[in-house]
Amino acid sequence: MPNRDLIRTNLKNTLTETHFEGYEKLHAGKVRDTYHKGNQRLIITTDRQSAFDRILAAIPFKGAVLNQCSAFWFEQTKDIVPNHLIATPDPNVSLVKPVKIFPVEVVVRGYITGTTGTSAWVNYEKGERNFCGIQLPEGLKKNQAFDSPIITPTTKPETGHDEKISREEIIAQGLVSEEKWDQIADYALSVFKRGQEIAAEKGFILVDTKYEFGEDEDGTIILADEVHTPDSSRYWIAETYLERFERGEEPENFDKEFLRLWFKQNCDPYNDPELPPAPDELVEELAYRYIDIYEKLTGNVFDYNADIEIEGRIQNNLNAHFGL
Repeated sequence: MPNRDLIRTNLKNTLTETHFEGYEKLHAGKVRDTYHKGNQRLIITTDRQSAFDRILAAIPFKGAVLNQCSAFWFEQTKDIVPNHLIATPDPNVSLVKPVKIFPVEVVVRGYITGTTGTSAWVNYEKGERNFCGIQLPEGLKKNQAFDSPIITPTTKPETGHDEKISREEIIAQGLVSEEKWDQIADYALSVFKRGQEIAAEKGFILVDTKYEFGEDEDGTIILADEVHTPDSSRYWIAETYLERFERGEEPENFDKEFLRLWFKQNCDPYNDPELPPAPDELVEELAYRYIDIYEKLTGNVFDYNADIEIEGRIQNNLNAHFGL
């Protein structure tokens, strides 16, 4: 069980910016910073918390949880599709194979839910029935399971905001070839099925998730970025789902949805130039949930490393890995 007191005393002990001597910084994303060393690539998962295409807060221990969670899922799914992970030289760091990422995020949904502009429920509630090229039936209720999981891709054009797109549009615009897209879709549904099976064994429902795929220099399709983390995925507690659904109540969740809801209730997270600070109690709760689901899904005990300065630890571990 996560140590709530330790989380509370480390609310400001977070990794939000990275600078490492001897390693070339290539890119700073919403959550991950990418570095280059020789012909090898390093992904540093920070504690930055994003939603609505913005940074909402910094969550202690989050980066280490996400990185190690992805490592677990890459191992669990490597028989389905090759992935980019080579090693994890630090809890926050993945050494990965360089791949060219396809310009489409593959969102797989097992249930109709969500609060963001690209979520299935928000659009369905507005009357949209053709969602990303998929015809949805009338009469669906929020948080209801689809008959089978659906793929609802998104792109990120110059506006910087995720935008819905269909299979037909992806192919017509030349974003991904038909042959490769169909292979990606097959991989995505298979990985999602494996995720749902393992989650169910641990008492969770894997509700939806997003994947990023790329291809290596040989043209092999590779699963990249992150897999089934509580940042990229929505998890509900299986035991209480049906009862709460039938009562019209929100499922018990283990993801960042409650933080999204707080921002939606207290500001316009898409348009306000500045966002209010996330309350400490919500930051603490999110850190607790991330650590809790990591331990329950993987069976591993999370190592807080709370007595070590994060950036210095990463620098030392990187140097040791590369023999510097």
